[in-house]
Order: sequence, then C-alpha cells, then structure tokens
Amino acid sequence: MSKLTVVGSINADLIVHAERHPHPGETLLGSGGEILAGGKGANQAVAAAQLGANVAFVGAVGSDPYAEPAMHYMHSSGIDLSAVEQSDTTTGLAVITVSADGENTIVISPGANALVDAPFVTARQSTIADADVVLLQGEIPASGFKAAVDAAQGRVVVNLAPVIEVDRDALLQADPLMANEHEAGLILEQLGLSSTGTPRELAHRLVSAGFKSVVLTLGAEGAYVATPESNTDILTPQITAVDTTGAGDAFAGAFCTKLLEGATLVDAATFAARVGAFAATSSGAQPSYPTTSSRLPEVTQK
Repeated sequence: MSKLTVVGSINADLIVHAERHPHPGETLLGSGGEILAGGKGANQAVAAAQLGANVAFVGAVGSDPYAEPAMHYMHSSGIDLSAVEQSDTTTGLAVITVSADGENTIVISPGANALVDAPFVTARQSTIADADVVLLQGEIPASGFKAAVDAAQGRVVVNLAPVIEVDRDALLQADPLMANEHEAGLILEQLGLSSTGTPRELAHRLVSAGFKSVVLTLGAEGAYVATPESNTDILTPQITAVDTTGAGDAFAGAFCTKLLEGATLVDAATFAARVGAFAATSSGAQPSYPTTSSRLPEVTQK
C-alpha cells in the first residue's frame, strides 16, 4: 500500500472564541478555553489517515499534560508513530482566537517541535525514504526541513506554513508547493522576487521560479493549480464557516491522500477543496475532519 510520511509539528491547541479579534492593547471577553489536538503536521497527517491513507509521522511531543490531548487523534486514526519521540520538554502550544465569522488568529510556542532538526530527522530517514509522498510544513527547524527533503525518495509536497527561511534548492523540490495567497507572497520575497499581483499572477511567478507545480488555496474562492503546461481554477463548496482553524491542513492531507491513489493535481485539489470546506463547518482542527464515511459538501457551479 502506498505510503505518506509527514514530517512536522504536533501541538495542543488552546482555543478561545470572541465576537471579534481584539485590537492591540485591548482586552475582550470570550468563551471556550478547550484544549484540542493540533499542529500543522499532525493536522495534515490525521486528515489523510482518517480518509484512509497509510500514514507515518516524524516529529516530537513533550512530556507535559498537553501531550495527551495533542496526540489523541494521532493514536485513534492509526498513524504509524514509531518515529515520534516523546521528550522531557513542553509540547508545542498554539493559542487560537476564533471570531464570530469563523476567522482565526494563531500564536505558536514550538516546544518539542524545535527538536525536529537535521540530526533528529536524519536518525529517522528510513521512515522518509520508503514513502511514496513526503509532506512538509514550516513548523519545524529549517535544518530538519532540508534533511527531510534530502532523505525523500518519493514525491515531496511542501506547505510552507508558516513561511520560514529554508534552503532554496530544498524548497524548489516541492511538487507541488502548496500555499495561500499571503504565504505565496512571502515565499516569492524569500526567492528575491516581486510579491505583488493577483493570486494567479503569484502562482505563475512561482512556477517561473522553478517549481514543478503550485497549488494556491484561496479560502472561499477555492484553489488554483498551476504548472508550466496548464492552469486550472478549483471551485469549492459554498458553506457557512464556523471555524476555519485547520481547514487548510485538511485540504493538504486530503490532497496527498488522492496523490497516493494516483490522482492528477486537479482531481486531488478538487477533492481537497470539499474536505477543507467540510472541516470549516465545525469547531477545532482535527475534531472537524471527515472520515471515509462522512458526507462531503458538493460544489455548486457558479
């Protein structure tokens, strides 16, 4: 069975709801305070595993009380966790504020994720080398990112979120590079290129910079797939967003699940848009993700 290896972060998400996001220096009353499983790497791995993918994970978690909730869905979804180390430190923590319109702001304390550097990843390179697809994000050290790309023998998919400074040649191995509009601009700046223009212009500029393919996620506007040969708009279901936390990660995990099945970039992105929309209709990241038995929302042609 084809295999996806995710090299990335494991976080506990502390989620608070507020009518709107506070201004600098302002205090607002909110509600919630739930501790849920998160981390971009873990989110994407769980999203793929719950959709039936064969998933292994390379990462680190702490030994504090946050470790158990952070790992809950990693365990229940059947991910191979043999390359995950539990270290005598704190678990990564994301403090998330969700406004009434479903939009969120996130501040992250890396905790154990900071341990996932080049020596850590190299010691677990066999888990990466035997994967058909390797999925990476930006919540681990840049040296660990490069080591993972160097170890990969299969296809490398990169969702560089947050955008960190990484080795240029390693980054250009992404096929596809997956980013939202803001991240695409930051990546272009990292490459020394202009970050102005429409989302489609940014995608084409990234392809011209040397990426084999680019998938730009555009929230309620869907997604855009660009390669040197073609470009395609991807429609998304029209839904009422409850919480967009982790919806992009659901997209990434679903996308890689379809790649493992041999789908084209366009077909994978079309399926992933439906999964991302499903995730935005309920609270939290991993708790909102569909399984193989879930009914995904349909796309309504505009």
